[in-house]
Order: sequence, then structure tokens, then C-alpha cells
Amino acid sequence: MKKLIPFLVALFLILLIGGVTVGKYLQEKYSYSKERADLEAYFQVQGDELAIILQDEMLPEKALLRDERVYFDLDTVHKYFNDVFYADVSEGLLLYTTPTQIRKTALGSTAEEVDGVSGELGYVAAFSQGEQIYVAADYVSRYTNLSLEYFPLHVQVYNQWGSRQEAALTKDSAVRERGGIKSPILCDVARGDRVEILERMETWSKVKTEDAYIGYVENKLLTEETRVEETPVTSYAEPEYTTVPREGKVSLGFHSIAGIAGNDTLDAMAAGTMGMNVIAPTWFSLSDDEGDFESFGAVSYVERAHGLGLEVWGVVDDFNYSLNHNTQAVDVYRVLSSTARRTRLVEGLTQEALGLGLDGINVDFEHVSVDSGEHFAQFIRELSVACRKNGLVLSIDNYVPFGYNEYYRRDVQGKVADYVIIMGYDEHWHGSGSPGSVASIGYVSSGIDKTLEQVPKEKVINAIPFYSIVWKTEGANVTDEYLTLANTAGFLERIGAEAVWDEETAQSYVDWQDGSVHYQLWAETEESIAVKLNVMRAKEIAGVAVWQISFGTPAAWELISAYVNS
Repeated sequence: MKKLIPFLVALFLILLIGGVTVGKYLQEKYSYSKERADLEAYFQVQGDELAIILQDEMLPEKALLRDERVYFDLDTVHKYFNDVFYADVSEGLLLYTTPTQIRKTALGSTAEEVDGVSGELGYVAAFSQGEQIYVAADYVSRYTNLSLEYFPLHVQVYNQWGSRQEAALTKDSAVRERGGIKSPILCDVARGDRVEILERMETWSKVKTEDAYIGYVENKLLTEETRVEETPVTSYAEPEYTTVPREGKVSLGFHSIAGIAGNDTLDAMAAGTMGMNVIAPTWFSLSDDEGDFESFGAVSYVERAHGLGLEVWGVVDDFNYSLNHNTQAVDVYRVLSSTARRTRLVEGLTQEALGLGLDGINVDFEHVSVDSGEHFAQFIRELSVACRKNGLVLSIDNYVPFGYNEYYRRDVQGKVADYVIIMGYDEHWHGSGSPGSVASIGYVSSGIDKTLEQVPKEKVINAIPFYSIVWKTEGANVTDEYLTLANTAGFLERIGAEAVWDEETAQSYVDWQDGSVHYQLWAETEESIAVKLNVMRAKEIAGVAVWQISFGTPAAWELISAYVNS
């Protein structure tokens, strides 16, 4: 027996140690971790940064806490909340344009200026830090319906409202970073606290607490599930962008004028038209980088046009001055990116239009670069304010929409302008070296459809070409020359080549050989114009424009008249 006692003691110790080890293993495996998450790491913030919870998602962008106020960087404001805010870094300004006002605040200032009158905000509306502009969340909410709730490391923002699924906690517990009892604790929750259920899984649910922590709790802890209707913030009423539309369809004819003497051609040009109710003389062209422009406008022209029953929309462009005077092209970016220069241009155009008795202004800026896009949009907003105040129709000419010219911001134009005109031509253009149609029916139809995605149909005008291009290919060399609609029939008769109707382009196609030169022509004719007008009629857009009135034929104008009066 004495020999057995040491053995039994050893066995007992082995069993005890094994039991303790198994107990520790089972405890470690099945007990709930008390480890707490590093909240700064969880929210991915440091210093004065705050995480942004938008609806139920943590954004990669961060807010800043400064002077006990929360600020969003301008890119975040544009991306998620409101893209009307505009910063002029060089002049130290933040602008917000409404239908009737341009509201300004200087960066670092606590005041806002409206129509020359300054009012105190009580906080810095915006400031610059490095290369970024930051805007106070409170200032953004003056012009945007936002719900804002602030916490030490994050800010909860709502700008959309609907309904949410909620549940109550059955006992005191913890919200964990991930599903699983070993996951670190984000925050504690008490019995009766309510959480929003974001995603339900087999044993855990992804939830958001009342203080906007997003994590996981066990399903067995959730009870009293209900669907809760959210109360939207409606403190900001979106202002109405009133327009100055014409009654019925617009029929606009561009009148190309290269000098004062061109005004004398009005009567002869108008006499050859039918159904035209708006004439747009190319009168104004940017002449320098300071916001000045050359003008060929004449009151007598406007008075004669009115006597003919025509409205007059003066065209302002960004290219004709340099072409006519053989000078360096105007730096459009320099003009548009400066608030002072934009103001100079807007005020100058408005004063000129009113002095001449114009009915509207047509903007034909074709040299806007990608980096000028936001500044062009702001120019259109500011010009729309001046036009709206003075009863002037504002229309803007646009290329056919493609991804590469999206920066012209047809969405902004469709909101603030009276008409958005599609230049439904230049599918293949003079000097492109690529023979093809100037305006095939697919190109035209697609251009209208893409524009209608961003612009209401009652504001869309499609411009059609009264011209074609004759292409000449000799070896690898491709040249071209314009052919007006008025000269097309005579040209085809002269060359003696037979044109055939091309269903794909809905145009008359002809090619012929002259020695080593291969000629091609996708001819714009009355038949092709009729097809375009039928498509436009079916899409119920606001009207038609033609480039240009001197190129037309009586038969083409009859088609225009029938379209306008249909």
C-alpha cells in the first residue's frame, strides 16, 4: 500500500493538471473575450480626424474637427452631399449659387456676403489646409438637407431617409468588431438599448448602435424587432430654377457674322427661311484672358429681326476672335477659373444684351478643357442668375455626348439653363482625316438619347447640319471640303455620279474616282433632314436649330416649318 500511494499521488496530480489544462482550454474557447478594440484603428482616424458614417456605411474619407466644429473637405461635399459649392482658391472664396443669388464667403471668414450685404455666421464657413478646402458641416447643411450627429471619433450623417429594422437587447452585452465571441469589443450596450439591424447571419447580426458604432451582436440577444419609419430632414427647401421658355417648338437659325457688315445680310438671309422663330447671330467672341469680348451687335439688326417676328439670341463663343484676327487662342481656363474674370464676362454680356434689346444669350464655348469643366459649370450658373433676373433666355451649345466630354456638365446646364442645344454634327469633321458621315441618323439619335438622360426633353434642341463634307483620298493622304445643302444637287449633277440611299446613315452616299483620287460623300439632303426631324418629333424634344441659315434650300425650310408646326 505504501508503494501504491506515490503512484496514486502522481496520477492525481496528472489528472489535476490535465483537468486544469482542459478547463483553461474550454474556458478560452467558449468564454467571451474582454479585449477592447483600438477605436482609433477601427475608425482609421488620427489627430483631429473624424470618421464619417453616411447612412449605414463608414466612408473612406475623413472629416476634421476644428474649433469644436466638424468640417468636410470639398471633394467629399461634392461627391456625397452637394456639388454646387465652388471654391476659388486664388481669390480665397467659397461660392454657392442659387437661382437668383451668388452667395460668397472668404476662406477663413465667419461672414457670408449676399448681393453685397454681409451677414455673420458665427463660425468659419470654410478654410484651406494644404491643397484642400474644408467646409463646415453646419454651412453645408444650410443648403442641403442633412442630419448630423457628432461623437468623439466619428460623425453620423444622413441625407437619405426611408425605413429601418430595429431590435432591442435582452441583456447587457457588447457590440463586437466582427462576428464571434473572441472578436474585440467596440462598445457596450445595455439591456433595452435599441440597435439597427443591418445584416442578419446565422448566429450573429451586423448592427448599428444609437451612437453609430457598426459591429456585431449575437442573434439570441435581439428581441422586439420592428420596422421604423425614418423622419427626413426638410429644413432646406430646394429653390425653383425658373426658365424663360418660348411657347411651342423652337426653330433656331444660326447666322454666321464675321464683322459689322454681316448685319446687313439679315433681310436676305431671313427671306430664304421658313418656320424660323429665333435667329442667333454670332456676335460676341472672347477677345482676351481677362473676360472681355468683341461685339458686332447692332440695335438696328435686333429691331429688324423683331419686325420679322424673330427673337434674337446673341451667340458668344471662345474661338472666333482669335480666328478672325489671327491671334493666339484665348486662355479659357484663365477666364473661367477666376471669379473676378467670370463676373466681368457675365456683367459685360448682360449689359450688352440688354443694351441691344436681345431676347437671349447663346453660349458656344468649344475649347473648354477637362480642367476647366468645374469652372465652366460655375460660369453657366452665374450667367443663368443674370439672365433669369433680366428675362433673357439662356441656351448652351454642346457636342454630342460622349464620356470624354462629360465635363461640360449637361446635368448642370439642364437644371439652370432654358435650353441645351446639341450640335448634332461633326461625327466626322473637317480636317479629321477620317472619311465618313457628318451626321448619321444613329449618331444624331444617340446624341439626343444621351442628352435626355441629363436634360428634360422640354429643354433639348437638336441642331442639324445644312452641309456635308466631300472627302478626297489619294494614297494615304485624306483631304476634304465643305458642301452646302444649297449646292448639293448641282454638285451631284455636275460630277455625274449616281448617289444611293444608305440605310445605315439615312443619307445619300456617292463615291467616284478621278484619276488617282477617290472621292466620297455622305450627302445631307432634304430626305436625310426629313428622317432627322421625324426622330426628333418622336422624342418630343423642344425644337430644332440649323447651322447655318445661308446653307439651306426652300424644300429643307418647308420641312423645318412642318416640324415646328406639328
